[in-house]
Amino acid sequence: MDFIYSTWPWYVAGPLIALTMFLLMKMGKKFGMSSNLRTMCSIGGAGKFVDFFKFDWKKDIWNLYVVAGVILGGFVALQFLSPTAPQINPDVVAQLQELGINSTNSAFLPTELFSLDSLLTIKGFSILLIGGFLVGFGARYAGGCTSGHAISGLSNLQLPSLIAVVGFFIGGLVMVHLIFPLIF
Repeated sequence: MDFIYSTWPWYVAGPLIALTMFLLMKMGKKFGMSSNLRTMCSIGGAGKFVDFFKFDWKKDIWNLYVVAGVILGGFVALQFLSPTAPQINPDVVAQLQELGINSTNSAFLPTELFSLDSLLTIKGFSILLIGGFLVGFGARYAGGCTSGHAISGLSNLQLPSLIAVVGFFIGGLVMVHLIFPLIF
């Protein structure tokens, strides 16, 4: 029963990811989550205003099944397969407490950042709005999101994906070590 509550070992998860990528390549498809946003915007009629969204979204409808699977899988994992919040390294807990985040090891997401009360403040809403814009812009500018480049692009040995993934990691390090402490 402990296997249910632990992560899958690399020798199970890795081949499953490889099999998925192989099947997608054989079908001429590319994996990535940001392309789903384009499909949803096109379905919503954004093509009337922006040419980028003018395309036959029906051929990419399979992407929306991926989104539904991620949402359903996350719900099942949280509700039925995750008995407690993950335990974080004590050094990280101390660093977060210095920034005013005290809900570590008691919740899956820090309630100081991801609660409705936090969102309904000017600071919380601004962070969500600006962060969402930057993520959307960055994914479009990079020609895809982290999952698309790191899983699909690297498995296809694409140099632009390698460059994008390196950029994502550098951006993440800059955010965590330089910008995040200034915000909080």
